[in-house]
Amino acid sequence: MKTYPNLPASMLYKSIRKKDIKCNGKRCERSDRLCAGDTLTMYLKDEFFQKQEKEYDFLKAPNQLKILYEDENLLLLDKKPGLLVHPDEHYHFDSLIARVQHYLYEKQEYLPELEQSFAPALINRIDRNTGGIVLAAKNAETLRILNEKMKHRELEKKYLCIVHGRMSKKEETLTGYLEKKESQNRVYISQKPSSLTKSIRTRYRVLQQNGNYSLLEVDLLTGRTHQIRAHLASIGHPLAGDGKYGTNALNKHLGWKYQALYSYKIKFSFTSPAGMLEYLNGNEFEAKNIWFLREFASLS
Repeated sequence: MKTYPNLPASMLYKSIRKKDIKCNGKRCERSDRLCAGDTLTMYLKDEFFQKQEKEYDFLKAPNQLKILYEDENLLLLDKKPGLLVHPDEHYHFDSLIARVQHYLYEKQEYLPELEQSFAPALINRIDRNTGGIVLAAKNAETLRILNEKMKHRELEKKYLCIVHGRMSKKEETLTGYLEKKESQNRVYISQKPSSLTKSIRTRYRVLQQNGNYSLLEVDLLTGRTHQIRAHLASIGHPLAGDGKYGTNALNKHLGWKYQALYSYKIKFSFTSPAGMLEYLNGNEFEAKNIWFLREFASLS
């Protein structure tokens, strides 16, 4: 029935009863199980054997991707702000993972009808309104290895952001405790731990200052939801353009649709065996043409 979707179940059962379907030239029952070497003959009309082209949701997404690096195992993508990495509860067909699957399907590197369970998958994720580097695995072994490397922090990721205000220190490691409120899609930062919080550490370095704005490079020492946005806002330096953790009064004159945050650099820093991905060790990739860097010079 999976192989011939045009064959109705009622017709299939009737054909078995009428001996229009035979196993090894003999009558068979619905309960029979085929073995290696058996020959199944089907005396049916041609129309039942025609296969319809299967429709996949990912084909409804565009196949345009900004690719920083690609080989037979993975893709490094520069995701632009505004694009979901995965479909959410307000699902619409365009997402980064759908674009990846569409792209690989057209290259015939992903053929879902031949796969038992694997589909190309993302290793990391970033917020819809944040831009930056996202890794996609083309096969199950790459997914397994890089998930493990991500878990043990053997992939170094750095972010660029613009914050309101001039930082009092040129660099600092911030600490705190983060509580996630799922119902609000928001997190809260405090300096006291509780049963609901997770510890966080965020390191920043000031690259430039212009007027009442600072351009920072940020290293996430812990990777929590909205960590950079909420942690910097908690010390009085919200991200420029951030409507959730910033203030509209500060952002209004900017007219930016997105917060000024970009995951712009990644380095493979393996400290344990990486199997077939060992060739990546030591490689570093960087996104270029970050939208808010062009805007920074004109801020005051």
